[in-house]
Amino acid sequence: MPDDLKIASNSAADFAALRLRLHKAIPGGAHTYSRGDDQFPTNAPPVLARGKGAYVWDTHGTRYLDYGMALRAISIGYADDRVNAAAIRQIENGVNLTRASEIELQAAELICDTVPCAEMVKFAKNGSNATSAAVKIARAYTGRRYVCVPRQHPFFSFDDWFIGSTAVKRGTLPDHAESTLLFDYNDVASLQAHFDAYPGQIAAVMLEPATHITPCGTCPMQADWPATPCSACPNNKSNFLHQAKAVAHAGGALFILDEMITGFRWHLKGASYLFGIEPDIATFGKAMANGFALAAVVGKREYMQVGATDQPGMERTFLLSTTHGGEMPALGAFVEATRINAEEEVPLGLWAYGRKLRAGFAQVAAARGLQDHFVTEGPEILMNYVTRDRDGQPSLAMRTLLSQEMIARGVMMPWLGTCQAHGETELQMTLEALDGALKVYAAALDEGLDRYKDDHVIKPVFRTHN
Repeated sequence: MPDDLKIASNSAADFAALRLRLHKAIPGGAHTYSRGDDQFPTNAPPVLARGKGAYVWDTHGTRYLDYGMALRAISIGYADDRVNAAAIRQIENGVNLTRASEIELQAAELICDTVPCAEMVKFAKNGSNATSAAVKIARAYTGRRYVCVPRQHPFFSFDDWFIGSTAVKRGTLPDHAESTLLFDYNDVASLQAHFDAYPGQIAAVMLEPATHITPCGTCPMQADWPATPCSACPNNKSNFLHQAKAVAHAGGALFILDEMITGFRWHLKGASYLFGIEPDIATFGKAMANGFALAAVVGKREYMQVGATDQPGMERTFLLSTTHGGEMPALGAFVEATRINAEEEVPLGLWAYGRKLRAGFAQVAAARGLQDHFVTEGPEILMNYVTRDRDGQPSLAMRTLLSQEMIARGVMMPWLGTCQAHGETELQMTLEALDGALKVYAAALDEGLDRYKDDHVIKPVFRTHN
């Protein structure tokens, strides 16, 4: 193992000290709960100093191959020189001006030219503001109260209308969450039931196009993605997205796709383009600016213009008005990242790497006799890995062990986010690390976890108590 992949011998004590400092200064120890201590094994570095390409370095200078990719916000690579240079040019132009900036107009026109449903756009700094703005647009346009979201999709917003519908209700207003109706993804009857129960009262249906679960059920054409997209499949109109849109429109509601994760990964034009469906409104973030703080709500002019001020006599909707929504460095990064994504076909490369990763994982697991205990699910662009105990049940304890052993071998793999900088070298490093980790995994299945890890176990983000 190369020296720069070894964890320093004094890391445990230093990491414990850093964790104490983090929790003393920051509720949760990080500014995103998914980055917190409860999401990682104890040997994970609590603080990272920098990232470049597909790698991150901790405060000891130890290098890790990363599959977290800043919560999947990085699609090209950390600190890409071209994207950074574009952002720096905008820093030198003033960062944030008194009126709309030139790059603000350029970025707005670019996303409208790129995303089929985008006739107008409002930029923001985080996805929660964008999704809440989408809900506000739907309510303003329809004059209705309720919003339907799938219970299987973990996160739409930190605002009360959504968080109050999860297990983490403390501090939220119940009447806000009561306006959110949960249905089951891929079960159109569960969605229709809400329209039957609340006729003329539902403003919108909001969902992700796909997670590791797709809207296509068991359709065999999925094996050919992205070469043969869902839009070209003869069964396309029967996929769940089309069913959900039909129910929404029949009930007078808007159809909203949240593409925070899928956007600029599945396809440059969004996953909706691959699925052959056009939403009324869509939201984007994460990979759109290769990690810079930028999100967007886009949509048809008919709906977006509820937030306009150039329509004399129209009742106003205070949609999004943020000091930093038009911050220039992130918009410059978006314009350059979009150029790179288009010219170098970055999404296609991510699909290709995912296919190699899946095949390699299966081969390594089978060689260790663990093909039923370490498996991947979902399309190659957005795979999830599942760890199972000796009884074949999904196990967070075994996931913690696997993550621990991957980190010990220089690979940080809390989930499977990939970027353009993941190549053949990184693939081989990953598979070699996995082989060593699964050797320990097999031993733990035979001999018990206590011999191989401490009592810390990764926990779900959405839980009622610490």
